[in-house]
Amino acid sequence: MKIPFFASFIVFCFWLFYELKKQRSKEEDVETSFWKREAAANNTRKKPLDDLEYISIPFDFLPMHILKEDEEVAECHRLLFSLSEQKIVNLTGLSNTDLKLLYGAPNITVLMDYDQNYTILARTLQKWAAILYKAGYTDETKTILEFAVSTKTDVSATYSILSEIYQKTGQQQKIESLLQIAEGLNSAMKPAIVRILKESGQCND
Repeated sequence: MKIPFFASFIVFCFWLFYELKKQRSKEEDVETSFWKREAAANNTRKKPLDDLEYISIPFDFLPMHILKEDEEVAECHRLLFSLSEQKIVNLTGLSNTDLKLLYGAPNITVLMDYDQNYTILARTLQKWAAILYKAGYTDETKTILEFAVSTKTDVSATYSILSEIYQKTGQQQKIESLLQIAEGLNSAMKPAIVRILKESGQCND
């Protein structure tokens, strides 16, 4: 009775050793590939940034007059005006290595600044919209969030609130458009956003 068990144990040990070795080999290949790519990125010369999709903040279009005396709203406005004096680019989903390969290693600092500006923009728009929505300004909230979506934001709450507004205002067909945008996002948040929109009950799989 002990011999079959021992034999099975030996086979299991060989299998486990093989799997661990295979996994280590894969990890080594991934690491080698990463460092080769990083080396190539660090040697990439500076390239023009003309093809970047720079984002402008449409103040004439946004509801700047609503609750402008509110302290939190005023802070959102201040941040937006400050951002408008800088360059804003949504580089979500691109690693530093990706950026260096695309635009050259010397541009990495400025590109990180552009992307950080976008992160602040997306978060500020969401915060501002949430304040107005809570105060009952549905149309104005929709305007802010639609602009945010046009920049391909990956803030899940933006899609959640906007889909809720579309439902309440009888614009369910627009949720399908939101879903299409979400499915094209280059972000780790993409699955969660897609799920939110599908769970709204208005989008077909």
